[in-house]
Amino acid sequence: METEKKKRLALVGCGKLGRLFAEAYCMGLLPDYELAGALSRRPERARELAGIAGCKACKTLDELLDLKPDYVVEMASVAAVKEMAETVLSRGADLIVLSIGAFADGAFYRQVRETAARSHTRVHIASGAVGGFDVLRTVTLMGEVGRRLDKSLEGSGTEEAPVRASMETRKTPCSLKGSPLYREAMETEEMEAFRGSTKDAIAMLPTHVNVSVAASLATSGTDHLKYRIVSVPDMTGDDHRITAEIDGVKAVVDVYSASGDIAAWSVVALLQNLASPIVF
Repeated sequence: METEKKKRLALVGCGKLGRLFAEAYCMGLLPDYELAGALSRRPERARELAGIAGCKACKTLDELLDLKPDYVVEMASVAAVKEMAETVLSRGADLIVLSIGAFADGAFYRQVRETAARSHTRVHIASGAVGGFDVLRTVTLMGEVGRRLDKSLEGSGTEEAPVRASMETRKTPCSLKGSPLYREAMETEEMEAFRGSTKDAIAMLPTHVNVSVAASLATSGTDHLKYRIVSVPDMTGDDHRITAEIDGVKAVVDVYSASGDIAAWSVVALLQNLASPIVF
């Protein structure tokens, strides 16, 4: 029986998360894939990772895409996603995204959807530091169907979301330093640092709301997801609690992680699922 050809991977982003991903690959945790190349804004990091994983260190996105990857794994930044997404998709590769904050830009999100549909490619949203997107989407779908069946809403023009969604993040105050939310009193006192919508949070923390954007995309959208950040002195890591609720159904996803390593491992798990004959 002929052995099935391995899918080719390309990695963009060779920092801590990219290195963890490469180590997982070298451990044999992705046997259905071949890591073909790596790209970083710092060429020395790409060379170092390529030496670990036995792949090519690329200097440009075009050089990376010339390797004909089936999947491009992004572990870089929101800016990197915005710069490369349409090119990757139009060149025939699927894109796996960790920096989900890029899709807080509604126009960009729609543009990427259109490019993927036109190119017959897909964008895969990695769960990153949270998870449970399946159940969050299920509750939201039930809410959408319920609204369609609710005759009282016909012609009302209501802009309410089909699901009541909220999120609370508890985190160390040091992670807020350099942002408009930080106050010295946070070092000794637990306090609310932010309350508003995901859209409001994006304006204040444009590079630190990937998890909230992911939760909003899976539920009520950036305008409607109610987001709260609590600063906790001496806390290590982050605790994210997402709630999606409609009449008769309530889903709660609560994930604590002491470090950001879980984001890299979520991509490994996603790729394993994509290759598995049984899909979770």
